[in-house]
Amino acid sequence: MPFSLKNLVFPRWKYILGAVILVALGGYFFFGRDADLGATMVIIPGDFREQVRVSGTVIAAKDVDLGFAANGRIAGTYARVGQRVAAGTILAQTENGDLAAALEQAQAQLASLERGTRPEEIAVASSAVANAQEALINAIQSAYTSSDDAIHNKADSFFTTPRTDPKLSFTIANFTLKTTVEQERAAIDATFASWKLLVSSLSNANVADVAKQAQLYLKQVVTFLVDANTALNQGIADQNISALTLASYVSTLATGRTNVNNAVSAISADMATRESAEKNLTLLRAGSTPENIAAQQAAVAAAQASLAKTRVIAPFGGTVTRMDAKVGEIVSPTDPLISMQSDGIFQLETFVPEVIIARVAVGNPSTTTLDAYGSSVEFPATVIAVDPAETVKDGVPTYKTTLSFLVADPRIRSGMTADVIVETGILPNAIVIPAGAVGKKDAVPYVSVVEKGTSVERTVTLGPSPALGQAHILSGLSAGDIILLSPAP
Repeated sequence: MPFSLKNLVFPRWKYILGAVILVALGGYFFFGRDADLGATMVIIPGDFREQVRVSGTVIAAKDVDLGFAANGRIAGTYARVGQRVAAGTILAQTENGDLAAALEQAQAQLASLERGTRPEEIAVASSAVANAQEALINAIQSAYTSSDDAIHNKADSFFTTPRTDPKLSFTIANFTLKTTVEQERAAIDATFASWKLLVSSLSNANVADVAKQAQLYLKQVVTFLVDANTALNQGIADQNISALTLASYVSTLATGRTNVNNAVSAISADMATRESAEKNLTLLRAGSTPENIAAQQAAVAAAQASLAKTRVIAPFGGTVTRMDAKVGEIVSPTDPLISMQSDGIFQLETFVPEVIIARVAVGNPSTTTLDAYGSSVEFPATVIAVDPAETVKDGVPTYKTTLSFLVADPRIRSGMTADVIVETGILPNAIVIPAGAVGKKDAVPYVSVVEKGTSVERTVTLGPSPALGQAHILSGLSAGDIILLSPAP
């Protein structure tokens, strides 16, 4: 039978489906022979571009229906029917002022973290610490003054000889309470003596410790004032003291108690302010950690994703064929309101095997060559869709993957066969060798390494195979090692 294109059947989807070719960016392999050992290779690690190579077919322009990813009210439409738009163009969006502001704030915080702390910020934080310390010193001094007034000017008014042998000047039936109050009053002068000494030695260096001790003294004062108030409320008017006098004692003591309680609150608040200011200063001096920056980068990405849900974006360059979105209309994700057609730009349809589909994602760049023009003519493209459900080809699960050419080119025609290389990532500073150089003994992988003119078996650890016929070495080999391309048995 004479040769004819009609007799030539191209099993396109079988063209090395699933092959991953790692193109070395920074490493080179050197081959040679070492005496009679056979072909060898020198190990030089490098950065490898991970690529998935599949065959595909050019298909005609497609229509696509677009809608919003979240509920909302349409704030604007930015394209009309018949208008040519580029990939990434915002066609319409819902109200998203809060989300845009959140993104700007997250980006500003990230920029601040990446920039580091400015000297001016350190100065402001240092000033805040100094102010907080001064406020705490004043609060401790005020607490001492308020407590001294509450005891010596107010409570002592209903005691006889309060500083030597304090006794209540009124009658109370509860003997236990009477004894407790008198003993508390007798003990409190020693507390004031210690407190006065602490106040006289107050400084920025010891203010935190003094504040903690002052809180203990205040607790003792508050306890005494509470018990004294209870005793006054149980006081009995008799020939020695009138009910009116008892009431005046209660009123006077209430003022002292209020002042002391305010002092307790002030010290607690100023201690918290000082601690917060010091922590902030410490953090500013330490600067941003990689973890903080990474967390903020994630926050920016989350804010970008939330904002993206409010927009309908052209997935490829083409012509708008329907624009039913109207400003002010409430929409939901179930309403496809906009349609596009990839006017003038063809797409590629490939079927990626299950074993490598996890590496392929929307947005992956790719390089395409068409059989009609040979391997030297390249056409850039990008992945725009990956089917979530499998398509069985000759009993093998595959996933239809659609790519779009980046520019219109009159040389591209529907039905042309293509070889597609999709870039899926970078394998940094890796050691990759031919799979045939790896042997196995008792299921343990090894490589024959040339040492002093002879081959030595060296156990290696393998990573996931980066490509058919390739082996990724995680451990066992180092730069400069010479290995046999065929392991010694």
